[in-house]
Amino acid sequence: MKHLIAPSILAADFANLQRDIEMINNSDADWFHIDVMDGVFVPNISFGMPVIAAINKHAKKTLDVHLMIVNPSQFINTFKKNGADVLTVHYEACPHLHRTIQAIKAEDMLAGVSLNPHTPITVLEDVIRDIDVVLLMSVNPGFGGQSFIENTYKKVIQLRDLIDKSGSKALIEIDGGVNADTGKQLLAAGADVLVAGSYVFKSENPTKTIKLLKEL
Repeated sequence: MKHLIAPSILAADFANLQRDIEMINNSDADWFHIDVMDGVFVPNISFGMPVIAAINKHAKKTLDVHLMIVNPSQFINTFKKNGADVLTVHYEACPHLHRTIQAIKAEDMLAGVSLNPHTPITVLEDVIRDIDVVLLMSVNPGFGGQSFIENTYKKVIQLRDLIDKSGSKALIEIDGGVNADTGKQLLAAGADVLVAGSYVFKSENPTKTIKLLKEL
C-alpha cells in the first residue's frame, strides 16, 4: 500500500478554513488530521464539535480525528455524528482501553490508539489485533511546530515488528515534526501514515509540499 498523507488542520488558517479544506480536497492528501485538545490531558485547547462539523461539511476525504482529551469514551457517538471516520484515543487516557476500542468499532469507525513519546510499544501487545491505527507521537502532544524526537524511528521499527508478528492489520501513523527528511526515514522504518501540520501549511506552496510527501 502506498503511504498516506494527513495534513493537520491545527496548522491551517482558521480565518480561511474553507479555503484550506478545499486545498486539501484538491491535493494528493489522503486524510484530514484533526487534533482535539481539552486543556486537561494536554496543556492546550484546540477546537470542538462545531468546527469538526464545519470541516465535515466541506471535506471530501477521510476525517482522522485524534482525541487528546480525558474521558474520550463519553464522546464517541458525538464524534461519529460529526463526521469522524477514524477516531484515535490515547492509551494514557483510557483505563479501559479494550472497551473503548470496541465502542469506536461499534460506531463503524476505524479505531486508533495513540502513544505519547515516553510510552513503550509493549503496552499494546494485548490489543494490537483489535486496533486499526496506531498513532505514535513524535513530539510531546499539545502544541504544533515542535522538533522531532529521534527515538521515534526505533519505536516505529518495534511497532512494525509487533504488528507483523501478531498478524494485526494496524496502520502506523506518525504525528509531529514530519517533513521530507524525517518522513523518508519514518517510511523506511515501517510507517504508513504521515501527519504534517506546520510543514505543509507554512510552506510557500502547500499543495506542492503535500505532493512531495506523497512521493517520498
